[in-house]
Amino acid sequence: MDEILNGYRRFRERTWPEQKARFEALAARGQTPSTLVVACSDSRADPAMIFDTAPGELFVVRNVANIVPPYEPDGQRHGVSAALEFGVRVLKVKRIVVMGHAHCGGVASVVSGAPELCRDFVEPWMAQAAPAVRHALEGCADNEVERCAEEAVVRLSLANLRTFPWIAEREAKGDLEIIGLHFGIREGTLSRLGADQTFRPVD
Repeated sequence: MDEILNGYRRFRERTWPEQKARFEALAARGQTPSTLVVACSDSRADPAMIFDTAPGELFVVRNVANIVPPYEPDGQRHGVSAALEFGVRVLKVKRIVVMGHAHCGGVASVVSGAPELCRDFVEPWMAQAAPAVRHALEGCADNEVERCAEEAVVRLSLANLRTFPWIAEREAKGDLEIIGLHFGIREGTLSRLGADQTFRPVD
């Protein structure tokens, strides 16, 4: 805990004086982010750092393996869907970015099996991605399995986003852009999914 509190103290000493006016404006006027990011909970893939953004610029939803489940308004607990609803319908973001990343433990659990201690929640959560991953691996070289699986989950999430009627409607009108990305942790590089469903490096 000392490390975390020391980080807070550095924030108060260095960052807060520089960002004070921004935080005060955000508190007074509320948030108006233009981009909603669905990212993995992995501590190595922080959207705010990767996109070099300031407070208030991104509306971020993080979960294991950056999965967007399909539209299921059944009254159950849907944290990701609730965040999407607020971001799209209330904040009216202009784009949704789904960002996968290299060496994703959640995706690895689909390929190799979930760790014994992650059977209560991780295993059933990742089961929704298993068919898409298995399909992607059918034509994948052995040395590309990890990357193919991670990219398949991004594609699945993008497809599931379009099952939300108020997302599909806004995209059809040109009011909402949907983007798929993959972050390479070791290289610090982004790849973007193109219309041909292939990921290519971002210049």
